[in-house]
Amino acid sequence: MEILGAWVRGWAVSRATPPPVEEPDGHRVDVGLPGHRVRYLLRSPATVASRARTVVSPGTWLKTCGPRAAVLAGLTPEWTAGETEYLMSFDGPVPPAAVPPPYSVAVTGDGPVWNVTVTAGGAPAAHGWVAVASGVAVYDRIITEPEHRRRGLGRVVMHRLSAAAGARSGALLASAAGRGLYGSLGWRVVSEVVPAHVPEGAR
Repeated sequence: MEILGAWVRGWAVSRATPPPVEEPDGHRVDVGLPGHRVRYLLRSPATVASRARTVVSPGTWLKTCGPRAAVLAGLTPEWTAGETEYLMSFDGPVPPAAVPPPYSVAVTGDGPVWNVTVTAGGAPAAHGWVAVASGVAVYDRIITEPEHRRRGLGRVVMHRLSAAAGARSGALLASAAGRGLYGSLGWRVVSEVVPAHVPEGAR
């Protein structure tokens, strides 16, 4: 699944981690953060069972493309599964979005990473990041503060990030809530992604 590789390469650039390492069943990122030491991105549930038994150190994450039931069936009790996410892709510039009053927008960065921040009266309202890797714009950490939701700010952030990145192909990993926004902008779901991790202090 090439879109998975494109996404993880851009994610690593966005988060300033070491570049992903190719694995037979996907990719590995040595994140190195408390609670998130290493992350494996698996192309399918076929190797979840073997990975769940052999990479079970605390702080390890698995993110697996495929149906949730198939992924959960391969996990051992040490693993805690999270809510299903959605790997999505898009071709073409993100549609324009007007900035509603009283909000203002700032774009920072000069590549390969850009940040868009939306504020109201100097207070943060929404923000997001985009990183370009191998010609694909990977969108990351798209967040609208609860008191500013349903005002079109997510669309504003996505459009400004797209314009800054300039890449026609895009990829992102969406939550169930974010899937609706991105779908309305023309993004398509490539695969379900099921996250699971071994909590720190679990062993």
